[in-house]
Amino acid sequence: MRDAGGRDREAQAAAAVTMVLWASAFVVIRGAGRYFGPGPLALGRMLAGSVVLAGIVAVRREGLPPRAAWPGIAGFGVLRFGVYMVALNGGEQMVDAGTASMIIGVGPVLVAVLAGLLLGEGFPRQLAAGIAVCCAGTALVGFAASGGGRAPWSGVLLCLLAAAGSAGSQICQKPALRHASVLQVTAFGCLAGTVLLLPFGGQFARQVAAAPPGEVLGVLYLGVIPTALGFTTWTYALARTTAGQMATATYTIPAIVILLSWLLLDQVPAPLAWLGGAICLAGTMITQLRQQARSPAPPLPATTSRRRRPTSRGSVKG
Repeated sequence: MRDAGGRDREAQAAAAVTMVLWASAFVVIRGAGRYFGPGPLALGRMLAGSVVLAGIVAVRREGLPPRAAWPGIAGFGVLRFGVYMVALNGGEQMVDAGTASMIIGVGPVLVAVLAGLLLGEGFPRQLAAGIAVCCAGTALVGFAASGGGRAPWSGVLLCLLAAAGSAGSQICQKPALRHASVLQVTAFGCLAGTVLLLPFGGQFARQVAAAPPGEVLGVLYLGVIPTALGFTTWTYALARTTAGQMATATYTIPAIVILLSWLLLDQVPAPLAWLGGAICLAGTMITQLRQQARSPAPPLPATTSRRRRPTSRGSVKG
């Protein structure tokens, strides 16, 4: 058996890979958005991701989730792979990738708010303080993204909708994970999101025919790498560490996105957006400090068990 230190290093490596893959999605979405609308781009990504995840489920012989898991899986898929994907794609057509990633970074705070409203976890002072700080930071980011109020806030609002969709999906995911494995929830949630997006099929076919081959490959990349592979490495790390540690790891995503955007797209957020992003990060950290204190380290999954039942509600991006 490997020692605990070896497992920790493996989990840290998997988490690092996940953050880079999810960060790259923001940059690729920005480029592909020149040729694909928000809905068709989301559908193309989900089609590719669904094929890969279905293959992984088949290889691992996970089978169908129990009936009790399906309501949560459906809600998770619709919100995470439907609402989140379309709203993020639309938002990134109006704001740069780095700014979008900073706005999405308020997701953990929204999870805490929804948990307080729907799961009876309450609103302690620390959570209220984190919400207030995040609101101030988001306002600054939005003001910078709108050019000092001269441009519409539509892109900012769409990114906030994406963050809300991601947060809501995690609230749906939590009860589903009591009955099914993380891989089952992710794969069949992806299929549910794909079904929701099928009305964009006609537009997707026309836009694929008109798009350059490189941008079509970008859509395939989004489905295979950040979605299928990224969620697989996230699952591996989540099963071997705490929710607080994984939530902390997501704080690195905006920095990676900004670096990649600068290198590949020659885009850098406005100085005021940097300040707002830092304030959002501080507010999120205030909220996560409470969650880390309450998150016990999960046991290493048994090798003979087909299902894992993590109880975390760690943040999911990308």
